Amino acid sequence: MRSRWQLVLCVLAATALVAGACGDDDDDGDAAGETTDAPEGSTTTSTTAPAAEDVVLADGRTTIPGQNVGDVDLTALPVGDDHVADAPGVGNLFLCDTFPTDGGGAQTEGPWFNGDGTFDLTAKAFVQGEVPWDEARFETAVEGENRSLAGNNLPVDHTTGTFPVAADDPAAEFDANPSSIAANEYDLTVPADPTENAEAQCVAGEVGFLLSGVILNSPVDAAGRDAVAWESQDHCVGHPNNAGYHYHSASPCIPDEGTGHSDLVGYAFDGFGIFGHRGEQGEVLTNEDLDECHGHTHEIDWDGESVELYHYHATWEFPYAVGCFRGTSSQQGPPFSAAPGAGGPPAPPG
Repeated sequence: MRSRWQLVLCVLAATALVAGACGDDDDDGDAAGETTDAPEGSTTTSTTAPAAEDVVLADGRTTIPGQNVGDVDLTALPVGDDHVADAPGVGNLFLCDTFPTDGGGAQTEGPWFNGDGTFDLTAKAFVQGEVPWDEARFETAVEGENRSLAGNNLPVDHTTGTFPVAADDPAAEFDANPSSIAANEYDLTVPADPTENAEAQCVAGEVGFLLSGVILNSPVDAAGRDAVAWESQDHCVGHPNNAGYHYHSASPCIPDEGTGHSDLVGYAFDGFGIFGHRGEQGEVLTNEDLDECHGHTHEIDWDGESVELYHYHATWEFPYAVGCFRGTSSQQGPPFSAAPGAGGPPAPPG
């Protein structure tokens, strides 16, 4: 009898313990090993940061996908005027001493300068207009050890603003660019399998071509200032001088979709690729993530193969794309001369 009552008591005690563990009034119901249902419409991946919102510029003519901005504050970007240097350095432009810094540029500091060493990209006066260029041409091909780049320096995949800047364009108050956009033929080669040098090479007037077929200039104007901060550019961050249309940073009008590593957006004159703003994990890169030439090395897709190779990246910070050449530039000076019909002040020498 005693053993039978002991058995009954044990069963009752076990039942009470189970009921207590599952009761609605127990604050410890989420103890280790327990799970709770997520509210309807929620996600169980609480460690994922919310997606950044798209950024709209130039009165709606350009939209930058949020994944290419991340948590970078485009309203307070550092002005790069003090980061033009005579030696390589992270966040600096290693500018060749052959590049003159006593030329022209924007005539007036725009109201997008915040007064604290930063500027608001979203508040810039972007040149008006949406001009198509049906005659634009750009081809690239690998031929042995070289990669050929050929075109007419007109954008193949986007429109431009109207240049010369019209007198009634709000941008004219700050930078009344008198140049026109005109075709300018080029046919050149860069190394198809570039190699890194022990010492970096300085950058002068131009650094490469983007996949739009348009030349990427160094990030300074003819006065040696941060061109992205100072000069009036169009909705694709381009504008002309007497050599034609050009950029000073990676154009948001060149597609860079997805959420992983950015796509290739261009080639530097030393043959290394220029990629968009996102790193290996899809994170938006800053100067701190890159070396003194604005690049780094890891496995990338290169001509259809997975290759561990040095490459440059676009950032929202000066020097924006290429701070110095990690390899040997194939160009010792501008790849073309003044464009017929472009007018305006001369382009700085390379």
